[in-house]
Amino acid sequence: MKCPFCGNDEDKVVDSRPTDEGLSIRRRRECTKCGSRFTTYEKVETVPLMVVKKDGTRQAFDRNKILGGIVKACEKRPVSVQQIEKLVDSIEAQLYNSMKKEVSTTEIGEILMTALKDLDQVAYVRFASVYREFKDIDTFMAELSKIMKEK
Repeated sequence: MKCPFCGNDEDKVVDSRPTDEGLSIRRRRECTKCGSRFTTYEKVETVPLMVVKKDGTRQAFDRNKILGGIVKACEKRPVSVQQIEKLVDSIEAQLYNSMKKEVSTTEIGEILMTALKDLDQVAYVRFASVYREFKDIDTFMAELSKIMKEK
């Protein structure tokens, strides 16, 4: 790190401590040439995750959209806010850990449906009916039959 006072390239770290709930590190440095002290901040550089929609357009990943879909599916169900938050955190982590720069809405939907199936089967069917665009009662019954066979 270059000293902001004399331009020297060499310094030593005097103190380090986490900030922003552990999302960054504050470092207190001392220049080995002039002895001046200065502060730097270090944080992980994240590449924005892009979502490829069915029509081919791209937009930045928005966890609130996943949260909204899950909340709507779990409405009037015995699912706590903590369970929903944990589920959204898990899905978001899975997407970012995939190391992909782009992910399709189809992939997100499938991950979400798998997670909802384990959390609450009624919420799963509600979400699936919108996500898979059930056109009639037969498609709906086919999905219910799959769930019943898995039990």
